[in-house]
Amino acid sequence: AGAQVVGVSVETPAALEAFINKNNVRHLLLSDHGRKMLPAYGALVTDKKSPIYRQGKRAYFILDRQGIVRWIKVQENPLDLLKPEEVLKALKGTGR
Repeated sequence: AGAQVVGVSVETPAALEAFINKNNVRHLLLSDHGRKMLPAYGALVTDKKSPIYRQGKRAYFILDRQGIVRWIKVQENPLDLLKPEEVLKALKGTGR
């Protein structure tokens, strides 16, 4: 589909590197340890009473080649994963 998978986490770059090495991750993982990108898209837990306060939510984004966000899906439950075919359908729906 001409797309690239990129993960974003609140973990430090060093923690992400260790995770990549341990789990043989093949896609790019980026750190938002400063928590700038995730809250801008509603993908950060902001409830101070939550045990996962300031942690990233599971979220899916589709950006076009110019970096414009064309589709977003933020999951409230981090255990809820989208099926690959759901992401591909969304990708096709954006015309990308």
